[in-house]
Amino acid sequence: MTDAYIYDAVRTPRGRGKVDGSLHEVSTLGIAVTALAAIKSRNGLAGSEVDDVVFGCVDPVGEAGGDIARAGALAAGFGDKVPGVQINRFCASGLDAVNFAAAEIMSGQHELTIGGGVESMSRVGIGASGGAWPVDPAIAIPSYFMPQGVSADLIATKYGFSRDDVDAYAVQSQKRAARAWEEKRFARSIAPVKDVNGLTILDRDEHMRPETDMQGLASLKPSFVMLAEMGGFDAVAIQAHPEIEAVNHVHHAGNSSGIVDGAAAVLVGSREAGQRLGVKPRAKIRAFANIGSEPAMMLTGPMDVTRKLLARAKMRLADIELFEVNEAFAAVVLRYLQAFDLDPEKVNVNGGAIALGHPLGATGAMLLGTALDELERSGKSVALVTLCIGAGMGTATIIERV
Repeated sequence: MTDAYIYDAVRTPRGRGKVDGSLHEVSTLGIAVTALAAIKSRNGLAGSEVDDVVFGCVDPVGEAGGDIARAGALAAGFGDKVPGVQINRFCASGLDAVNFAAAEIMSGQHELTIGGGVESMSRVGIGASGGAWPVDPAIAIPSYFMPQGVSADLIATKYGFSRDDVDAYAVQSQKRAARAWEEKRFARSIAPVKDVNGLTILDRDEHMRPETDMQGLASLKPSFVMLAEMGGFDAVAIQAHPEIEAVNHVHHAGNSSGIVDGAAAVLVGSREAGQRLGVKPRAKIRAFANIGSEPAMMLTGPMDVTRKLLARAKMRLADIELFEVNEAFAAVVLRYLQAFDLDPEKVNVNGGAIALGHPLGATGAMLLGTALDELERSGKSVALVTLCIGAGMGTATIIERV
């Protein structure tokens, strides 16, 4: 197979996913174009060299519908010969978009592609695209459907994570993200979002709360108790896992991923494509994998897919120097650390979605860029990026710095 190299990775800052968020005034297309145009200008692309644009978007309806990847490529000036495709694997959509783009290179069908994603959660509400799983008894009942927050609380209960444990992890995420910004660790990747007059709307992640402490988080009530009681989801959780006597609800807004707007784009190509363009590769995509996991527990896919990926890549856990594990909920990362007995200093060293936010369709591509920047900053070589996924799945990618 042809090797697939990462030549560049950019992202917008994450804007609060509410009507008072800085990016609420920018359309989904506008956010996507910011990332795509940055890739184009930073690498001196005319546009027509790109063979495909693959973009993740979890709620592709309304202004975000109709194949946002093709619309973005056109609006960003890539020309009418550059196609685009939108994909949806829930929270891993952005990472899988890069994987799909890389697969086009590896298979020899294309030479230069862009993977990435976009989500405007302030303008297109989460869950706006609907779906069978939560509402159709034919699938909801046999798969023990429950909301993700209840599944996260189930994980915390089953694996022994207390309210203090998840809150302490959230404080750490905030402190690490604040340090990363203070030390300009994200500077290389950020593409500021500007208005039609060229004035900057947002150039910094605005969901962060660096002042967060244990006392402040202790004042927040668990978010999923009422939902679990009214929907009977605690009973569903216990039916799926009868070893659990009662669900301990520990997650709330402060230790769960933030709702934000944002986009990311990653330029992937063969070595020959880079030589023609006069750009140097920054990393090679070593391997990637997807897997299904238990739908009720739902958020344990990162462990399953990591094992699968390492086996397929003929690598050991010790070969990975840096991990990016999406902070959908604090218990997700705590379970990953516990399952593999990992050094916390190797995992999410610059914070994660609890502090920075989780723009669903873009997050995976953002994490890949964060891992690449950190490999270069720290002088390390190999990173693994993984995300848990709705309906019980996992996606992971291994990159190696060159």
